[in-house]
Amino acid sequence: MKISYYPDTDSLYIDLSEQPSAESREISEGVVLDYDAQGRLVGIDIDNASKKVELKKLILSKLPACEQIIAA
Repeated sequence: MKISYYPDTDSLYIDLSEQPSAESREISEGVVLDYDAQGRLVGIDIDNASKKVELKKLILSKLPACEQIIAA
């Protein structure tokens, strides 16, 4: 998984898979889900991200790796 924030457009993209997107669906204003050709969710695109999600802190918990807290 890869999380990328683009400050120039205030957008956040969460890559859930390395598979290319074949279809996109807007589920609410400025939130788009990307699906691969088999219909599996591969990414989440959030416009105006600073108004919709907490960008200052990322908590990773109960993943196969060590727990990490990353603050901006």
